[in-house]
Amino acid sequence: MTVQALIFGCAGTVLGADERAFLADARPWGLILFKRNIADRDQVTRLVADFREVSGSDDAPVLIDQEGGRVQRLGPPLGPVYPAAARFGRINDPFLRREAIRLGARLIAHDLLSLGITVDCLPVLDVPVAGADRVIGDRAYGFDPDSVALGGRAAAEGLLAGGVLPVIKHIPGHGRATADSHLALPRVEAARETLADQDFAPFRMMTDMPMAMTAHIVFTAIDPQAPATLSRRVFREIIRGEIGYDGLVMSDDLSMKALSGSFADRTRMGYRAGCDIVLHCNGEAAEAEAVVSAAKPLAGAAKRRAEAALARIRHVPEPFDPVDGRARFATLLAGTA
Repeated sequence: MTVQALIFGCAGTVLGADERAFLADARPWGLILFKRNIADRDQVTRLVADFREVSGSDDAPVLIDQEGGRVQRLGPPLGPVYPAAARFGRINDPFLRREAIRLGARLIAHDLLSLGITVDCLPVLDVPVAGADRVIGDRAYGFDPDSVALGGRAAAEGLLAGGVLPVIKHIPGHGRATADSHLALPRVEAARETLADQDFAPFRMMTDMPMAMTAHIVFTAIDPQAPATLSRRVFREIIRGEIGYDGLVMSDDLSMKALSGSFADRTRMGYRAGCDIVLHCNGEAAEAEAVVSAAKPLAGAAKRRAEAALARIRHVPEPFDPVDGRARFATLLAGTA
């Protein structure tokens, strides 16, 4: 059966019979995990293995949001508490700052890969501005495009070295939003030239990354009607055009309140805009079934991009001593609390 251009969440810590049957029929490309799906090491590894068994692929991607700070789905004992991105900015030496960011991501990759998780929705490439909603805030590596891009590249390199794919987000930029898109639809009124110089710039510097996640934000200077996730104009003119990104683009979560309309309509509009794959996170069966009703097979350019992304996974991670790595990481962070 053909793989569908979908990533789903699941309801709990195990796949029940109904959920297994649904996933076996829906054939999503990947699964994303949240705190509700995590109890202990054995349980997570079983859940990951069960999804891959149901999907019929040992390589089916399993994703997670493991940034550090406020956005961290795994915690002790499965992994330590990692700092938010902004904390690295307190390391004055730029070389040591870059080392710390890369090392932190390399440690995260070590944690994730030991559980079978192969994709991390990191790094955040959003550039926050004064007056914006705090939904990005300390998740950003700085307050200018160069600092954000340098931090993002270091994090992505650390993940890739550890056998985990990075996802750059939230393309083409979430830092200027004055609302949290989990709760409402943000509208950004900035001029296109300002967006190009500030918001889009970190993504232009990282077009070699394998995967990206969209922003549920209306940019009125480009498309005053539709958020970027659902806007053909934003995809054509900005994401694939001005930014020049040709990697795999997945939507942010279709169940976020920034979007409206039925879940089937959201799915169709996401594909029509240019999303290669759509994401539905909350594990709600009725919503997921509506998404499946409008699903597309993973084919054509989307399939090519998906295969290219998976080909970037290092099946033999860069040699690494996690004990020494954690000691060095603690030294680099000393004095930044």
